[in-house]
Amino acid sequence: MNKAVFPGSFDPITNGHLDIIERASKLFDQLIVAVLINPEKKYLFSAEERIELIKKTTYNYKNVIILSTADLLVDFMKENDIKIIIKGLRAVTDFEYEFQMALMNKKLGPDTETLFMITRAENSFLSSSSVKQVAMFGGKLDGFVPDEIADSIISKMKNYRR
Repeated sequence: MNKAVFPGSFDPITNGHLDIIERASKLFDQLIVAVLINPEKKYLFSAEERIELIKKTTYNYKNVIILSTADLLVDFMKENDIKIIIKGLRAVTDFEYEFQMALMNKKLGPDTETLFMITRAENSFLSSSSVKQVAMFGGKLDGFVPDEIADSIISKMKNYRR
């Protein structure tokens, strides 16, 4: 089976993430969206909430599976028999960081390969951080996140600010 992993925090998932998921799901028999859990990082949504938000937006992709992990990505990949990492790039600045991560993952797991996918131009400015900031100040999320989850993000941000 031809499998790949698309790892990320997805706090929350954006239309940029969904663009990469949609396109990568057409290239592989199975695409695992790996919700990463970093104890050093403060998340708005719990891992379970992030998984649910992703499931709401990817239910029509039959070959997409959503899992979470607090392990090193290469260890997660070994456990799930995955050799390919998909990383989305918005700009050159993303490439520098992702290139370093690709080299680290290759060193830790010599059988791993990282494939970079360029996001569509209309999503190139999107980040989970900017989406949270717009929501925090009561802005509309139209075009930034899938419609199915916009209200969940706005509601969470209202509770977060209190």
